[in-house]
Amino acid sequence: MANRNELKNNRIAVLMGGLSAEREISLKTGRAVLSALLENGCNAIPIDVGRDLPEQLRTAEADLAFICLHGRYGEDGTVQGLLEMMQIPYTGSGVMSSSVAMDKVVTKQILLYHEISTPGFMAYRVGDDLSALLKRCRHFPLVVKPAREGSTIGISIVHDRSQLEAGLTDAMKHDDLILIEDFIQGDEVTVSVLNGEPLPIIKIVPKSGFYDYASKYTPGQTEYLLPAPLELVLYNRLQEVSVAACRALSCRGAARVDFMVREREFFCLEINTIPGMTETSLLPKAAAEAGIPFNELVMQILEDAGLNK
Repeated sequence: MANRNELKNNRIAVLMGGLSAEREISLKTGRAVLSALLENGCNAIPIDVGRDLPEQLRTAEADLAFICLHGRYGEDGTVQGLLEMMQIPYTGSGVMSSSVAMDKVVTKQILLYHEISTPGFMAYRVGDDLSALLKRCRHFPLVVKPAREGSTIGISIVHDRSQLEAGLTDAMKHDDLILIEDFIQGDEVTVSVLNGEPLPIIKIVPKSGFYDYASKYTPGQTEYLLPAPLELVLYNRLQEVSVAACRALSCRGAARVDFMVREREFFCLEINTIPGMTETSLLPKAAAEAGIPFNELVMQILEDAGLNK
């Protein structure tokens, strides 16, 4: 880990906002992180990321970047690559890990290679034979989602072929690569991993029955059971697999691994390389349960910056 006192002498650019559909959530994450850094005595400055990011970084004379961007052009390796070109160390995963984890189809292929269970799936790219896909989809319900978006944007649960067509149409508004995934009836849980160590598991219980955008970001719409009420063997196994999944993708810093649990089976859905840090976000909840206050969590993420670049 980097020396904390030395870090405070650096000019830390907090990158937030950005160009993706998750801009508003990113701004909330960025403001929370900026406030924590300032309270910790760091020399932190906010940057609302646009296409002029290189100029903003040069003007700010940034020594380090704390990435609080979600979605495309921030969580997908593009900003990480830019920062490496500019030789500015940054928080979180590197270029390859970020780009792979952002693509849910590629992530699932890597999970299968490492024998980590994930729901059965198919991929559809704009221009593919739609009729052939519809013929292949004989078992419902299915989950349809853009392959390279987050925050449950463009996601739908479909119960027949007509709903599948509608779901594909909606998802294609956000991406030209679509993931069609088996629907797993069970409990949704998430495991945060901080610098290689698993944090307490959270069970997610949305009042609507579906953890969509509104359930995720509207306070009071979802109950979070922490630590998740799971059998000890299953609990420990989920933590082990979460660390293994992060290693498989070479993730660094903070990450979050989402699962569906059905009795004693579990299925890995995806890996988030820049978890949210808002008032309803899961990583800070898990860290607090582990005895790590928000300001300390921010510093532990910052300390890892630059060590893997």
